[in-house]
Amino acid sequence: MPTRAFKQKYVILSALAAGLSVSVTAIASRPFAVSAFAQDASTDTGPPASTAAETAAATTTTVAQPSADPAAELAKKRDETRAQLEALSKTIGLSSDKVAELQKSIADLDKSTSSVRQALIDSATRRKSLEKQILESEKKLADLGVKEDAVRGSLHERRGLLAEVLGALQRMGRNPPPALLVTPDDALASVRSAILLGAVVPGIRRETDKLAADLANLSSFQAASAAEKSSLTATMTNSIEEERRMDLLLAENEKLSRSSAAELDAERKRSEDLASKATSLEGLVASMETEIASVREAAAAARQAEENRKLLTDEQRAQAKALAESGVPDKNRIAPAYPFGELKAKLELPVAGDILRQFGDADGTGHEAMGMTLATNPETVVTAPADGLVVYAGAFRSYGQMIILDTGDGYHLVLSGMETISTRQGKFVFSGEPLAAMGAKRVASATALALETNRPTLYIEFRKDGKPVDSRPWWTAKDTGKARNDS
Repeated sequence: MPTRAFKQKYVILSALAAGLSVSVTAIASRPFAVSAFAQDASTDTGPPASTAAETAAATTTTVAQPSADPAAELAKKRDETRAQLEALSKTIGLSSDKVAELQKSIADLDKSTSSVRQALIDSATRRKSLEKQILESEKKLADLGVKEDAVRGSLHERRGLLAEVLGALQRMGRNPPPALLVTPDDALASVRSAILLGAVVPGIRRETDKLAADLANLSSFQAASAAEKSSLTATMTNSIEEERRMDLLLAENEKLSRSSAAELDAERKRSEDLASKATSLEGLVASMETEIASVREAAAAARQAEENRKLLTDEQRAQAKALAESGVPDKNRIAPAYPFGELKAKLELPVAGDILRQFGDADGTGHEAMGMTLATNPETVVTAPADGLVVYAGAFRSYGQMIILDTGDGYHLVLSGMETISTRQGKFVFSGEPLAAMGAKRVASATALALETNRPTLYIEFRKDGKPVDSRPWWTAKDTGKARNDS
């Protein structure tokens, strides 16, 4: 019969083994340690039941795939997010009450040309701001989606480890440690089990902490995505409302500035004929300024206004500049409020978008790009970067739909890639005034052919005395970043 001291040792060892067993039930384990314990600690007296451990044997043999390129994953997620947003935008509409309210606000507007054009500029500013918010939300949702997928992937890869731990614990429940008061051999098995568990527990705890952190991160990412989607829906609704307001303002502006339909139609046909014969942008500009009456007269008036400005005294020039910088330059002017050469680092990009290519970059055809290219969201508004005379507005060769602005000082600004144009040649436009809208997808053109994106793309080219120049010095610092690819 065992002595009292021997019984006390059995009781202590049994308590130790039981305590370690209880600790294990609360946490996950590393498979090699638990497998060793399961083999050494259990004494199967009957056929094992179908357990999660048997399932784990198959899952743990799966080799984790190497992680994909993070940039490619983000680009893929952005494409998915963009498709979801486009689908969402089609479900958003304005109520009849909201439409009526917009129509009334336009009807109540002072119908002078200057007030309507100022309202157009204000509307375009709000719309571009909303489009920037939509782009930022799109990027945030894509980033959150990538992070959420990474956490889910990590959990999926460790599914086998968790299953094997649960299986081992289940076997322990079916075959608990032997009674220590039976034989010394059973006591030895319990000691071995306790030692093995003591080695396993720290690893199990680390895995458990990591799992808990992953689950907390997953919950956080899901909550952030839900909040961002809610905010984005409100922003998209406001954007659709502003788009409708702009359509009404454009129609009103067209009524105020419309010449006779016959005269406009004759000029349009003459412009198309000259564009088909022109072989270069220089030739197109020259033919427009000599052959099209509205352009010729407007260009002459603008040049005369520019000459008159040069005759001002220094004091008068300073007063005019101060007035222009106050943000309320004369809305009836027919010449730029500023000399274009003085506008460096002051122009805003004509669209909200991502810069894909800069002046001087490889254009994908073995040449250097003569301008910059931006990727935009569908139907983004295009505004005038600076005051200027619309020399040409229409389709031209491989450029697609194109607008050419004469901004004075020998500079011309070329914009192409739009789908619809809302201005006309011979018209003087102000900085920030809406000129056109992008399409639903990229317009096939020579400037966008080599771009790895299916998003609408706007091409911008600055020309000085007929020669392309780098536009980067003119854009505000916040708008000019390193060109980045967007697939």
